[in-house]
Amino acid sequence: MPDLLAELAIVRRSGVTESRHFGCLLALHRDGSVAMSLGDPDALILPRSTVKPAQALACLTAGAPLVKHEIAIAAGSHTGEDEHVRVVRELLERAGVGESALGCPADWPENAETRERLIRDGEGPSPIRMNCSGKHAAMILAAATNGWDIASYLDPQHPLQQHVREAIVTLTGVPVEHDAIDGCGAPLFSTTVRGIATAFQRLVLAEEGSPEFDVAWAMRTYPYYVGGTNHQNSLTMTLVPGTLAKGGAEGVIGIAAASGESVSMKVIDGSPRATTLIGLDVLGALGVDISAADALLTLPVLGGGVRVGEIAAGSDLEAAMSALR
Repeated sequence: MPDLLAELAIVRRSGVTESRHFGCLLALHRDGSVAMSLGDPDALILPRSTVKPAQALACLTAGAPLVKHEIAIAAGSHTGEDEHVRVVRELLERAGVGESALGCPADWPENAETRERLIRDGEGPSPIRMNCSGKHAAMILAAATNGWDIASYLDPQHPLQQHVREAIVTLTGVPVEHDAIDGCGAPLFSTTVRGIATAFQRLVLAEEGSPEFDVAWAMRTYPYYVGGTNHQNSLTMTLVPGTLAKGGAEGVIGIAAASGESVSMKVIDGSPRATTLIGLDVLGALGVDISAADALLTLPVLGGGVRVGEIAAGSDLEAAMSALR
């Protein structure tokens, strides 16, 4: 991959290009044809939490009785707010287990106000506040529904994880070449940037009544449970109705418009700070109306609290977008 990278974003400070973000990007027209390809979109990547919609889909197709916001939190990376915790606890109760069944590590909530309150109250980090606890609770519920062993639900050979693997391959159209372990402890199956763009497009264009439709509908209808207060994924889906967005660690993201255009990327340095900006800019170049998301399209660089620069599209990305306009 290092030899096949494109400049996706730059950071300007006081007239100087201070940093550059390189990576791979693929955008699809609504008919599935390639609109833009930068870097090597077929290189192996680890999708991290960008693949959560597919994991939630697998829980659904395995029989987990998830509905509405429950599907959204299973497909999301929540910020650990009290409402998120309430829903996760309900899923665990329906599975007949307590919080100790969660296999994700203890963590502080990502929401600053919640984190500060817990600290003031003398509480520490916990697995249920970890951003992946919704996914884990859904996996536990899927295992319980099928009578599968719950204690080993994170084993890559567990029936549920094998089902997750199959669901990811089917949705992305890309065979798994490498097995890994995600930061939350769940099995993580490799894919490609092309695979993510394909998966998100298939989700937004899925026929009503299908489990794929249910996942996309839940995420877009209940964006708060996919992220949380002021979370970029939640804001994207709120400001641009019908858009499906899910980012992951290490600079991975997938975004698809209601009309079917999709874009995905992997930033090679692992920074996610420009991924939402890039994704929305590309959708805009494809003709999607992103005007309501102006707040996400401006990333100022500050000096002493004053704007002295900005994060903007890199040269390769700018040239590719200009060719589309």
